Parts: sequence; structure tokens; C-alpha cells
Amino acid sequence: MDLVPALREPLKKVLGPATAKVMAEHLGLHTVGDLLHHYPRRYEERGQLTHLADLPMDEHVTVVAQVADARLHSFASSKAPRGKGQRLEVTITDGSGRLQLVFFGNGVHKPHKELLPGTRAMFAGKVSVFNRRLQLAHPAYELLRSSDGEGDAAESVESWAGTLIPLYPATAKLESWKIGKAIQTVLPSAQEAVDPLPDSLREGRGLVSLPEALLKIHRPHTKADVEDARARLKWDEAFVLQVALARRRHAETQLPAVPRRARPDGLLTAFDDRLPFTLTDGQQKVSREIFDDLATDHPMHRLLQGEVGSGKTLVALRAMLAVVDSGGQAVMLAPTEVLAQQHHRSVVEMMGELAEGGMLGGAEHATKVALLTGSMGAAARRHALLDLATGEAGIVIGTHALIEDKVQFHDLGLVVVDEQHRFGVEQRDALRGKGKQPPHLLVMTATPIPRTVAMTVFGDLETSVLDQLPAGRFPIASHVVPAADKPHFLSRAWERVREEVSGGHQAYVVCPRIGDEEDDPKKTSPKKTGSKKADPEDTGPEMTGPEKPDPRKKPAPGRPPADDAEKRPPLAVLDVAEQLAGGPLRGLGVEVLHGRMQPDDKDAVMRRFAAGETDVLVATTVIEVGVNVPNATAMVIMDADRFGVSQLHQLRGRVGRGSAPGLCLLVTEMPEASAARQRLNAVAGTLDGFELSRIDLEQRREGDVLGQAQSGARTSLRVLAVIEDEEIIAEARQEAAAVVAADPELTGLPALRTALDALLDDEREQYLEKG
Repeated sequence: MDLVPALREPLKKVLGPATAKVMAEHLGLHTVGDLLHHYPRRYEERGQLTHLADLPMDEHVTVVAQVADARLHSFASSKAPRGKGQRLEVTITDGSGRLQLVFFGNGVHKPHKELLPGTRAMFAGKVSVFNRRLQLAHPAYELLRSSDGEGDAAESVESWAGTLIPLYPATAKLESWKIGKAIQTVLPSAQEAVDPLPDSLREGRGLVSLPEALLKIHRPHTKADVEDARARLKWDEAFVLQVALARRRHAETQLPAVPRRARPDGLLTAFDDRLPFTLTDGQQKVSREIFDDLATDHPMHRLLQGEVGSGKTLVALRAMLAVVDSGGQAVMLAPTEVLAQQHHRSVVEMMGELAEGGMLGGAEHATKVALLTGSMGAAARRHALLDLATGEAGIVIGTHALIEDKVQFHDLGLVVVDEQHRFGVEQRDALRGKGKQPPHLLVMTATPIPRTVAMTVFGDLETSVLDQLPAGRFPIASHVVPAADKPHFLSRAWERVREEVSGGHQAYVVCPRIGDEEDDPKKTSPKKTGSKKADPEDTGPEMTGPEKPDPRKKPAPGRPPADDAEKRPPLAVLDVAEQLAGGPLRGLGVEVLHGRMQPDDKDAVMRRFAAGETDVLVATTVIEVGVNVPNATAMVIMDADRFGVSQLHQLRGRVGRGSAPGLCLLVTEMPEASAARQRLNAVAGTLDGFELSRIDLEQRREGDVLGQAQSGARTSLRVLAVIEDEEIIAEARQEAAAVVAADPELTGLPALRTALDALLDDEREQYLEKG
């Protein structure tokens, strides 16, 4: 929050061009203000001075001692086979005992010159034992030089040993201590920082001033200083962000929109009358919220989050029908062709003759439901575009193809974005821009979002939550299958799949990877798996570490190789399907589905699976969202540890969607004590998506709440954590709403306005403008 010219000073003028270039390119720091807001990641405590005679093992200590001896040894090693490896051994004493210091490799040169016999210094490091002797390996040290006796040295000892050492997020080209020295250079500028928080807010909450917070975060004397600084800086981030979002909400209320109300005896009523079931209380409540928004003369901006299987699509369809009733058009944007086709099929099936507008046999209030995807043939595409432009199609479902310039609507009234996290801001904005007036917007996600994340990431949207499963749904039983520890568990998993199929049901098997042809372009497998062009739809698993699959290895689903599960390649759809069809699932109908198949092939596979013609579908994460086959009751997720928590929850939601119980088996080779197993145990232990999303967020961190993660820019949150700081965010939202209600343009709070301008650089401003 670079609030005054001194803080806007370019770093190259203050630190020199070389250092400034590294800071700009590797840390995104350009001005003095940027650097002052580059906070320490943590602090190292040198701690109280320790006598050599009392050194504790495996603890960090700080000692003052004199160098008794220093010897440089050369030796041969794998890295220095010709005997050019170097080790510096320094023996120090404080009169009560002796201690050996060891430095290796390139780290010997400086201490070899400085740690001469008789030199007095302070040393800090972790105590260990080597050859039955206490030692410190590569300790930090500070030489003690005194021009007039012991006084200055004693003072230096106390100040050095008692200091909290800030450790900064650094790069290979700029170490933490160099960043610390640069901050020392610009720290006086912190005194000129103008406080963005209103005085009443800061004083009422007992927060220190911004200049004081900056000094304490970078040069704390005590842990209390750090806590004071962090408490204040968290409020800055939470409050300024919430003001930005509150102003966005206020601005939305000033935009014009066409009110869209359902007719009493129109399409929506006819649709409701043909539903074979009653809406849940949650669906009715959320529908009322949406209909109230649609009836206003400013655009609806609502986030609909619902647990997997909670009936979001039905709620969205009813909103679309209300808009069609009012004479407008509604469009649903889906992230993949598989999902767009799935939505189109399910909507047409739910509507029946109501989806046959202009056709023989169509109902009185019927409309046309159009599908538009990138892979459609030219004739079908022309026909769909004509239906959109004339208004013949009241409901349109499609992929990114809907965003193209040539796509025109007769009267676009509602945009429904499914699985919004799959779309960039520009894509959503381009679609919304196709309305004569700003259309209403309904954003849907099946990824449960904790309350604080909803208040930050989606703070400009009103939120509706569907957390009630439709009547007759059974909970999904989830179990971890430790394939390496207990291989018979995996054998039993395939038996369970056969049992489900023999009972008239179907199963999914999910793998992290498509197959070896994607990794080895020289291979030309004759398998009928579709084209080999880049895969636009498989987002792949949220990998827990860098993987370099070896196409020559083909781990079998019965028991993968015994090498480290993290080092072998992820299991692949094509390999697993082949091995299952010839092994544990021999005799069953097994097909594959992945994002690199031709669209028609994918659609044909899904149609056969939905019709019950296929027993087992071996697929990638292309089935993660929206795929709805009520007869599928079992899912086996191979290498489940390679997926993120929320992704596993999404995948699991594909089963148990009918009247029979669902089963999800999470197969892993990771050891029981590993973090990966703990993650899987958490997924197996609860069906509460909100609880799982908290776990996921705590592990993955929140990224940039203003969407900067899409562009790779650095996060706007430095000290605020959206999970741990829920209370601060909630209170900041209330304070921000009150401030903006009283003064939308912030004319009476120029410092806050300046801070807002600094937070909302051009890219972030566009992000909020586009919603």
C-alpha cells in the first residue's frame, strides 16, 4: 500500500539497478513500498547465550567464544574426485569447554579468512555430534570487534544474541540476508506511510499505526512486536480488500437490468407440474432467493454453491425457465464438452416436450434448447447460431464456443456459469457483454467454499448454499485401500466392483494419467482411444509433487511395482483398462474415457455408459464434474494420493446419485504415516465438503484472492490467511460495508482511497470490474 511518493520511489534509484532488477524479476518488487510490504516469512531466534560446557543436543544455541585453532583439510569425494574437496575445522573455547565448527565446500572461504586463532566472535547453530565430539555445522557467526576494550563488545554480544532475525521469502539470486540489508536501507521511509485505516477503526481496535507496524514487522525486539505488527497488517489487507468488494457490490446496484419474472401459467409452472418429485426445502429456499434477484432492475450477482448431488442444475434450470418466461434467453457455460453435452441431455430429458419449441408435438409453452460446442459440424453450428440470434432457442448450453464474436443473442437475460473456477475472468466477461443490458449472473460451483473464502474470493457476490441431498439419496461409503501394505485389500476392491455389476449397477475407475502415448511421441499405439492432440479438458490431478512418468513402466492395477510410490509414473487409463479387462474384471464391459478422444467418441462412450451398456468406465478427471449416471454406484480411484482433497470429493460425487448406496475406494501405496495418507483418511472420514475444503485450503494456501493467480502474479495477501483469520475478515466486511454505505466514493477518506488504488492495479481493477 504505497501511500506517498517516498514509498513509490523506484528501487533502482535506492538500491542500484542490479539488485532492483533481481527484485523486480524474481520477487515482483518494484518500489520502496513494495519492498516494505515484503514481510519476513518467519524469524530465527539466536536465543540466550549458552556456555560451551552446557550445550544441549539438537537445539539451536548462541555462544560467544574465541577461536583456538583452525585447520583446512582437502579430501576426495564423488563431487571432487581429485582431492579438491575442502573442509574447514575450527575449534573454539570460552574457558568452560571446547566446541568444533565445521564448514564444507564453497562455504569455507570466508570463515577461513576471518576465523583466525585469537579471534572473538558469536556463533549460532544447531548442536550435533560427529565422531563423539560436539560440533556446529556451518554456523552463522558475527565477529566481535571493540576499539576501546570490553564495553562495546559486551554491548554487541547482547544486541546480536537477543535479536529476532527476520527470514524473508527469497530466491537463489537474492538471499534472505541481502533482502534484509535492502530493507534496512529503505526502512526510514516507513515513517512517511499514511495510515489507510480510519482513526475510529484503528483506535477502537487498539491497532498500532502503519509506520510502527512496518518497523516492528521488519525489526522486532520481541515476539510481542511481531504480534502487534501482524495484527495491524492483517487488518490492512482484510479491510482494504473488503472495501474494494463492498464498492463493487454498491456499483452493481447502480447498473440497469431488465427484471425477469416468470409468468403465472408459463413455462416454469408447466415444468414444475411435470417434475416426478418434490423440491427439497433447500432448493425451494435458494430458488426464492434467485427469483427475488431476477425480479430487480439491477443485475443479479449470485454464487450458488452446493454439495455434489444436491441438485444445483435443477435450481439453475428453473431460473433459466423463469427468464424464458419473461421473453429473454438464458445461457449455461460449461467448462468441457463432456459436461456441456451432459447438461444438454439432462435438461432436454427433464423438460420433455417443453424442450421441443417449434417442433411437432412440442408443448404450448415450449422453447428450444440449443447446444453449441467447438467440435460441432458446420451445418449444426449454423443452425444453432440462427436459433440464438432469432431467439428461437430460449435456453443455450455450450462451452467456450459461446464466447466467439460471431455468436449473437436475441435478448440475453441470464448467464449461468458452471464450475466457475475453470473459466478465466475474460471469458465470463465476454459472455456477459453479449446482452443488450447487463444480464443477470448465476455462478455455480460444486466445490464447497468456506465462509471466509466466500467473503474474500467471492465477496462481490451474494451467496446461496445447497447443503441438503434430495430425498432417497444414500450417503457414500468411502474407504482407503492401502495397496502396498495390504495387497489383498486391492483384490477385494475388484471383487466389490464385480458385486456391484452383478447387482445390476455400474462402476468408475479413475486414473491420474491417460496413457503412455502422451509421454512418448515416438509411440504409435493402435488402441482406439481417439486423437492425440493436446488435451483441452483433462485438467489432471492436483499433483502433490513433480512427476516424470517413465512410459516404459506399466504398473499393474493388481499390484504396482515395489519401488517408491512417489517416484514411479502415475497409473494410466489405457494401461489400467487393458489390465482390468484381461484380469480382475475379465468378462465385464470395460471402456475408456479421456479428454483427448474425439468429441463424438467421448459422447458415444458416455451415452453407452448412461444407457447401462458399459459395466465399468475407466476414465481421467474428465468425469470430475457434472457427469450424472444414477446407476453408477462404485468408484475406484487409483493413485488417489495424486489428487487434491477437493478433487477427490468431486470425483466421489459421481456415484450414489440414484436410489442405491454409493461406494468410493481410494487406492494408494503411500505409507500409513505419510501426509498423503492422512489426507486420504480425511476424505474417507467425512462427506462434509465444507470441512474438506478447509483441509484443502490449509494445505494449499489461498493464492491471490483478487484472481492474480490466473496471471501468475504474486499474491495480494501477505499476512492474512483466510482460514485462520475468519474473525478479522468477518469484522472487516462489516466495517467496510458501513464505510462504503456512508461514503461510496471515499471522499472523506483520502488515505483509504489511495491504499485502494495501490491494491487495485490495472489488472486487479479489471478483475473486479468483470466480476
